[in-house]
Amino acid sequence: MIVESPAKATTVGKILGRNYIVKASMGHVRDLPEGRLGVDPDQDFLPEYQVMKDKRAIIADLKKAGAAADDVYLATDPDREGEAISWHLLEAAGWKNKPVKRVVFHSITPEAIKEAFEQYREIDMRLVNAQQARRILDRLVGYQLSPLLWRKVRRGLSAGRVQSVALRLVVDRDSAIGAFTPVEYWTLAASLQPEGGRAFDAKLHSVAGKAGAIELPDQASVDRITADLKGAGYKVASVKKREIKRKPAAPFITSTLQQDAFRQLRMSARQAMSVAQQLYEGINVGEGESVGLITYMRTDSPQVADSAIDETRSYVRSRWGSEYVPQSARRYTTRSKVAQEAHEAIRPTSSARTPESLRGRLTNDQARLYDLIWKRMVASQMADAVLDS
Repeated sequence: MIVESPAKATTVGKILGRNYIVKASMGHVRDLPEGRLGVDPDQDFLPEYQVMKDKRAIIADLKKAGAAADDVYLATDPDREGEAISWHLLEAAGWKNKPVKRVVFHSITPEAIKEAFEQYREIDMRLVNAQQARRILDRLVGYQLSPLLWRKVRRGLSAGRVQSVALRLVVDRDSAIGAFTPVEYWTLAASLQPEGGRAFDAKLHSVAGKAGAIELPDQASVDRITADLKGAGYKVASVKKREIKRKPAAPFITSTLQQDAFRQLRMSARQAMSVAQQLYEGINVGEGESVGLITYMRTDSPQVADSAIDETRSYVRSRWGSEYVPQSARRYTTRSKVAQEAHEAIRPTSSARTPESLRGRLTNDQARLYDLIWKRMVASQMADAVLDS
């Protein structure tokens, strides 16, 4: 079996046992050539791939190991990049007259790997071609625009398929901000405290019985109103109370995990993804058992497997009581037309594996991020929060 990283290989190897050899490709093994475009626009943008210099020994080792094996399983990540790596491995290593099977799992657990073996398939060329299109566009844009930047701005600058468009959006937004003409306006509120009661703030709602938008364009307008308000008496005409129900947020996808990791943990997007990768690839949870603690961390789908939903609802019921479990399970979907719905949300591989149970086995960053992911998943299957307003 071939995976991308040594850490993932170690975890999967412990799960599979002695009858399997698990090796790592160390990421991509082929790429477009350095020093020239490597894409032929006159031949339907045909790419020219080469085995990367630092991967030649790895390919030779994988080719030899595959030839001696009964079957070759390509178990790279379950996304476009992973599918492309599997295809490049097959193209580079060959393994003629050898069964080569693509297996996909979204979490590194015994159950997920067993299911992947039962549902092996061929390489999905649609995903491979999607990745190739992105890589070719990267090369076409970068190779042709970067030299222009060197001539017009300064050497060393680069232009990319994504960053160039993002920069244009930033420039357009900055231009709009620069063209904005500021308009002065004021708002008015009073701090009121009934005798023996608690102080509260009241916003100006109407002037001379006229409610609606109140224009206070300058301090003189405010001073005229405050002069009248200072000598006035106040009373609370009515108090309206209502109950508000707030639904829990969906389990994390990549973007929401990065956002909350920064807001709550002050982790950069890159740092959060690096730590999430460690949790996905496997942690020693005791007695020599290594297991992936979360599902695959690159996903745009908030969907969750039925088995995970059932386990989470059962955990909530046993820990806090049936009143904290909604009558029907919560299921989340995405409105995005390009989301990869075959993926799951980012969630713990087992909701019963609490952050407290892993104390001492995770680094500080791993523990903080796992706690964030675990709480989000558990909360997603709990009853609505009830608030008074």
